[in-house]
Amino acid sequence: MKILSDINENKKILKSRIPIDQSFDVIGREIKVGNKDCYLVFIDGFAKDDIMLWILETLQSMETVGNINFIKKLLSRKIGYIEVETFDDFETLEDSVLSGAVALILDKENEGLIIDAREYPVRGPEEPDLEKVTRGSRDGLVETIVFNTALIRRRIRDTNLVFEMKSVGKRSKTDVVVGYIKDLADNKLVDDIKQKLDSVDVDSLIMAEKTLDELIIKKKWYNPLPQVKFTERPDVVSAHLLEGHVAIIVDTSPSVMLLPATLFHFTQHAEDYYQNPLVGTYLRWVRFFGILLSFVLLPLWLLLVYNKSILPESLSFLGPKETGVIPLFLQFIILELGIDLLRIASIHTPNSLSTSLGIVGGLILSEFAIKVGWFVPETVLYMAIVSLGTFATPSIEFSMAIRIFRLFLLICTGLFKLYGFIVALSIVGIIIFKTKSFNNKSYLWPLIPLDIKSLSNVLFRKPIPEIKKHK
Repeated sequence: MKILSDINENKKILKSRIPIDQSFDVIGREIKVGNKDCYLVFIDGFAKDDIMLWILETLQSMETVGNINFIKKLLSRKIGYIEVETFDDFETLEDSVLSGAVALILDKENEGLIIDAREYPVRGPEEPDLEKVTRGSRDGLVETIVFNTALIRRRIRDTNLVFEMKSVGKRSKTDVVVGYIKDLADNKLVDDIKQKLDSVDVDSLIMAEKTLDELIIKKKWYNPLPQVKFTERPDVVSAHLLEGHVAIIVDTSPSVMLLPATLFHFTQHAEDYYQNPLVGTYLRWVRFFGILLSFVLLPLWLLLVYNKSILPESLSFLGPKETGVIPLFLQFIILELGIDLLRIASIHTPNSLSTSLGIVGGLILSEFAIKVGWFVPETVLYMAIVSLGTFATPSIEFSMAIRIFRLFLLICTGLFKLYGFIVALSIVGIIIFKTKSFNNKSYLWPLIPLDIKSLSNVLFRKPIPEIKKHK
C-alpha cells in the first residue's frame, strides 16, 4: 500500500498495521520539521540515543522551507547520517521499523525517510568454546549479522566478495546473508542456494541456522550424517570462501553454514593450520584414528570376545574373565546412555559445578558400578577410549552421527553376533555412500570419486605454497 500525502491518514493506517498505542516499545512521535508536520516511528531499544538526539535537534531547528524538493533538501543538507533512504509504501516502512530502523513520515509528501540508526544488543567477539586453538585468532562470530560480515571482510579484502541479503520467515522476517566470492564459487550452486531460500515457506526461523538447514536440505529421518558444516570462527569461514564454498549467515546466530560439505570436511580443524605442517599432519592422523576408534572399537571388541576361539595367542588377553551380572553388550548400551546423560547434565549445570559433576559421573559412579558387579573394568576402559575419540571429533554434529551408528552396530552385534556386525556395517556403509552433499556430489569426495591431489591434501597437512600450486 502506497504512502498518502495526508499525514493524518497515514497515521491512522500506520496505527492499524503497527501496535503503536498497544505495545509499549513501539514509539510514534509527532514533531515539526520546518513548517511541516512529521511523524517519527521506531522501536525503543533499537535506536541509538545519541544519533537520534542529534538528528532530532537538527530537524527541529530548521526554519520554514518551501514544499518543493523538501525531502531532497533534507537528505542533502540536514540529515548528514550515512544510512538514509526513501520509501513510498507501508510494507517497506513496517519491515524497516520492525528490524530496528527509524521511519519519518512527512505531511504533503508521498515519500518518507528510513534512517538506519539501529543498534542491537551484542556480546564481544570471543573465541568459540567448540573450536578453540592453541595459537591463532581469538575472535569469534556473534549474533549480529553486520558484525559477522565485517569480521569476514576484514580477512578477505576482495572486490569479488559478495554478501547478498534475504529475508526468511513470514512472521520473523529474519535477515539471512549468502556470502561467496564471485570468481571462485560455482554460480549454479549460488543460484540454487538463493532459489531454495526464496522458496522457504515458514513463519519463523525458531532455531536460526539449524531450522534453515532442515528447510533447504532434503534429509532422511534414518540418516544422522550432517550435510552442512557449521563454524563460529571467521577465519574458518574465510578459508572456505577462498576454496569456493558458500556461507549462509543467519541473524541472531553466531554459527555460519558452509556449503557444500563432504565427510572429510568434518574431520579437519583450524588447529592443523596453526601448527607446523608435520605437526599438523600428526594431529590430523591422531584425529582420524580417534574417530575410527569411536565408531568401531566397542562392537569389534564385543565381536572378538564372542569368538575368542578364533583369536591368536597374542590376543588371548582380550575379554573379561567374568562378565558380571549384566551381559556385555547391555553394559555398553548402559554406558553409552550414561555418557549421554552426563553430557546433557553438564549442559544444564552451572560452570562452577561442572567439574564436580564430571568427577562424580566419570570416577565415583563407574568405580562403584564395578564394585557392585554391574560392569567389568574392560567395558568401562573401552568406553572411556571411545569417548575420547568422540570428543576429539571437530564437528559435534558428525560426532553425534558416529555415536548413533555405533549404537546401531553395537546392538546388532550383541543380538546377532558376526552376522549382525556384518549386516549393520554394510547398512552404515550404504547410508554413507548414498548420502549426497548439497550440490548433489558424492559425500565421500575426494575418495569416491578418487581425486588423488585433493585426497592427499585431506590426509596430509601440506605447506600453504604447495596447496596453492596444486589448485
